[in-house]
Amino acid sequence: MKRRSIIMAAMAVMSLSRASASFGQSLDLPHPLAAVWDAWKAAYMEPNGRVVDLMQGGASHSESQGYGLLLAATMQDADAFNTIDDWTTRHLRIRQDNLLAWRWLPQTTPAVPDNNNASDGDLFYAWALIRAAKAFDRPALTERATAIARDLSDTCIQNHPDGSGRLVLTPAAKGFQRDTGLIWNPSYLMPLAMEDVADATGTDRLRIAARDGISILDDLASRGLVPDWVELRAEGSAPVAGMTDANGYEAMRTPLFLIWSGMPQHLAVEQQARAYGGANTVVGSTPTVMDRLTGRVLEVSDNPGYSAVSGLVGCAVRANAGSFMPSFDPSQPYYPATLQFMTLLAQIETLPRCVPL
Repeated sequence: MKRRSIIMAAMAVMSLSRASASFGQSLDLPHPLAAVWDAWKAAYMEPNGRVVDLMQGGASHSESQGYGLLLAATMQDADAFNTIDDWTTRHLRIRQDNLLAWRWLPQTTPAVPDNNNASDGDLFYAWALIRAAKAFDRPALTERATAIARDLSDTCIQNHPDGSGRLVLTPAAKGFQRDTGLIWNPSYLMPLAMEDVADATGTDRLRIAARDGISILDDLASRGLVPDWVELRAEGSAPVAGMTDANGYEAMRTPLFLIWSGMPQHLAVEQQARAYGGANTVVGSTPTVMDRLTGRVLEVSDNPGYSAVSGLVGCAVRANAGSFMPSFDPSQPYYPATLQFMTLLAQIETLPRCVPL
């Protein structure tokens, strides 16, 4: 009874915080992730607003800046939001359009050797601007998000090669087209972000690409785990030469984003939960790379961020309350730490019954 009481009390707190996520409305309660946010900032964000990925040579990406900006907007931290936005604008907003260059390298001259974009970084950046416009009552941020959304639509959304008319959000404006098809990263699909940005900016092609992307995920999940990369062809899909088609560090975002988008029963989530549950690994280690067709575990990690994703995915397909997610640990690398933060947000915003045990 004591355990059940603790779970129900925690669920009540999470439900209140979920209600306060409608920006512009405030409950006089601290956000349940306030301490996690302070730890995340201290560990991964420089005072100038640069979000650092030490595992990638200290690089910063439009992805990391977009994630950081979204977290700042969600936590209603105006100072952090402005600092991240300022650094990003000065260092990555160097293209002729409104999209961001995808990577900044501290030891390279120039620091941005390639001004190609990354569509997921731009999407999260636009989403962050939308959330911040509401949180801080700054409508001009929606105008900036609109410019990003329109350029994403114009340069990064293409027709599926199979002639179905489905729209595909490609990984970047250039570099992912082949004579045989389109190279696609399923984890760049974040339906909730695409819907929210489309609603706020009137960019309907983003909404259609979200819907069609879910349909493509249906196809992939019907044959196994969702891969990191895949080539979409007229006759179906195929592995990409020179790129991994395992279910790995990229693909683990797919079930997380589906859950966050209110689709915990999507087949891709069920497939991932089944693979996590059936993995024969050392206790305390989470599968991070699996063969997408057999589910065979190829790599594991002890980073709690990956365990958090596994815990939420497992809870999503069960009817009972509570998920086995570890405590946040800022000593882990940037990527699993940020996945863990977003997993906790997804739990609060969409699955309050999966409160961490």
